[in-house]
Amino acid sequence: MAGGVKKPVNIFKLKELGEPKNVFNWRLWFAVISFGLLGAARGVDEGLISGAFNSKDFQRTINYSSYSKVEQTNIKANVSAMVQIGSVGGALFAFVICDRIGRIWATRQLCLLWILGIAIFMGNSGNLGAVYAGRFIAGLGVGQTPVVGPIAEIAPASIRGLCTCIFTGFVYVGIVLAYFTNYGAQINLGDTAHVRWLAPTSLHIIFAGLIFILTFLQYESPRFLVKQGKYQKATENMAHIRHLPVDDPYVVSEIRAIREAHEEELEATMGASWYGVLREMFLIPSNLYRLYLSSMVQFLSQWSGAGSITLYAPDLFQILGITGQNESLLVTAVFGIVKFVAAVLCALFLVDVIGRKRALLLGITLQAIAMVYVAGFLTAVPELGVDDSYVLPQAEAGASRGAVAMIYISGFGWALGWNSMQYLLTAELFPLRIRALSTSIVMTLHFANQYGNSRAVPNMLLPAGQGGISPFGTFWFFAAVTIVGGLWVWFFVPETGGRSLESMNRLFDLPWYKIGLHGNEDADRQDEAFNEKEAVAAQFDHVDVVDEKRADGSTRV
Repeated sequence: MAGGVKKPVNIFKLKELGEPKNVFNWRLWFAVISFGLLGAARGVDEGLISGAFNSKDFQRTINYSSYSKVEQTNIKANVSAMVQIGSVGGALFAFVICDRIGRIWATRQLCLLWILGIAIFMGNSGNLGAVYAGRFIAGLGVGQTPVVGPIAEIAPASIRGLCTCIFTGFVYVGIVLAYFTNYGAQINLGDTAHVRWLAPTSLHIIFAGLIFILTFLQYESPRFLVKQGKYQKATENMAHIRHLPVDDPYVVSEIRAIREAHEEELEATMGASWYGVLREMFLIPSNLYRLYLSSMVQFLSQWSGAGSITLYAPDLFQILGITGQNESLLVTAVFGIVKFVAAVLCALFLVDVIGRKRALLLGITLQAIAMVYVAGFLTAVPELGVDDSYVLPQAEAGASRGAVAMIYISGFGWALGWNSMQYLLTAELFPLRIRALSTSIVMTLHFANQYGNSRAVPNMLLPAGQGGISPFGTFWFFAAVTIVGGLWVWFFVPETGGRSLESMNRLFDLPWYKIGLHGNEDADRQDEAFNEKEAVAAQFDHVDVVDEKRADGSTRV
């Protein structure tokens, strides 16, 4: 358990891992899927809002045509990004909730906030303030989703990457459903009635209601119960999830490792006050480096541009030469499928097979190549997205289709790399005692950067004369950030795949500038030393038991 690292494995050969056969059971997968559905909150919103906003009926409802071009751009950016700014508060709020009422009740309250916000948005009656308020309140719920779900806490170390990527997978399930719902509503419901955008928006309520119901079939996180001092209940819940007896050595070993790690943290920081947690986060170098890693992941991933491409996909495809509302929505829906397939491939074949760092670098490489191509194409045809009367020449049609294909490739790379790792690394890096607060802070940065990017991109796409940097300038910016991100990952991010949450500390014992390139080697040496001590201790325990049995004459050797 806490003793050493299990190297990245093939998830199709779980029986060869040496774990008890009951560990990978239906209860584990049911819990992972139930909490993984939380990922759909973000996916549904990103996939829905641009299509819903572009609905003629929605724009007529809020009297959109009465505003100037720059005002329209700001309104669209505000409506699209309001969930992200609400999510900043939600991510901070999640820390307080998780550490006081647990993961199950925290999930229930976020579902209620989510539903309340969407209900206000759907019933706005043309009031732009109600549109903003509803999406902000929904964001308070959506922002808690990456923090509240205990997937990393209940997953065995050997498949923690796969289990956490299920959360990411449901982000894309939400995106695909949202894209195709928008497309189906546009084709079959027309664009003259409220149902054109109300029907797709109801996906929010469907997912929130489903998750709320599933919480009544789940068990509280054993790690949360250990923090509360409820050791017997923690053991019972772990045994239930592992489908093993409460006295099974595997369950006992897991709970013991969690308890020992938590007790060591308490002893090292002299108590459990919030001030002690903050000191531990910022004054212990290894924890500060973890906070630095997870914070930079959020900054570099969001400003690489792929998230805003998802949010504004119909508009960006039109800039690249796709004409017509229906065609743009269909191309966008296919884009969602591409990203979903990439997320599945990452979960099944990469993250626990070749490791986190290699998968991340592979995704960043694909994304960088795509961004450079799109930026180059828009530089060659600078009128696109700037001059509304410009018609793309037939000679440029092939390059335009290539740019659309590159957007698909960028989405594929995003799903393989940044989008999976921004959740996975955040979920598994931090010690138990500071995990809830650290994750909340990092997810606050996640949504703050997501808000900043989604709010800025519509204005960035404007011509320089209207305060923007033009479409080609925007994509050159994305390309530069993506390339810088790849270099940063190479030098500073260690491989975390296969480690138990309690053994993660060994990666961060070196000076900060050596961790990314040499942290794993040092951790492996510590693993070997730890395993040798464990083996010697087990041998002495066995000798003591034999001696005791000899003394009372109950056995012969």
